[in-house]
Amino acid sequence: MKETTTIYLVRHGQTEWNVQHRFQGHKDSPLTKLGIQQAEWLGEALQHDPFDFIFSSTSSRAYHTAELIKGNRNVQISACDEFREINLGVWEGEIQERIRELYPQQLDHFWNHPELFGVKGSETFHEVRERAVSKLNEIVSSYPGSRILLVTHTVVVKLLMAYFEGRSLDRLWDLPYIHPTCLSKIELTDDVPSILLHGDVSHYKEEQGA
Repeated sequence: MKETTTIYLVRHGQTEWNVQHRFQGHKDSPLTKLGIQQAEWLGEALQHDPFDFIFSSTSSRAYHTAELIKGNRNVQISACDEFREINLGVWEGEIQERIRELYPQQLDHFWNHPELFGVKGSETFHEVRERAVSKLNEIVSSYPGSRILLVTHTVVVKLLMAYFEGRSLDRLWDLPYIHPTCLSKIELTDDVPSILLHGDVSHYKEEQGA
């Protein structure tokens, strides 16, 4: 009998630096009140979905989101550095408008040619893809047939979904937009992915902008 592994892939809730339009990367900021609500809404929407394993980025914004989604389930959250956001080096903590002024070419690369991106102290998108995909494949191989919740970050969500879709890095930022706590759901049967949800925010209980 074929075993199907189900992955619930989630971005963390809205943070203070999201509101301030600051690049976060490996640096961190707390969830806003709305970010906490977003995670609670998703937790309510998934309250009847049994998770066998929960994995999170080691960044507190992702781990806190995972805790809120987990609720009262008796499942331990495993924190993994491999699922952290892309390291943005000298950009981290800076407001996007300042980055646009100081690094116009690299900002263009970030959004339009991610395969070319790199600034002082940063990772490349290739490096993030390698660590995140490798770790996820290791988890899936270790726990076939299980239901896995993974809470991570925008770039990691984008890279993992591109991997499942067979989409090239130069098309990384194709829609859908990855909103806070948006849900992507993937079923893997004999290593063949079936994408059931991609960037879903139907759990939101009020209208929100990007």
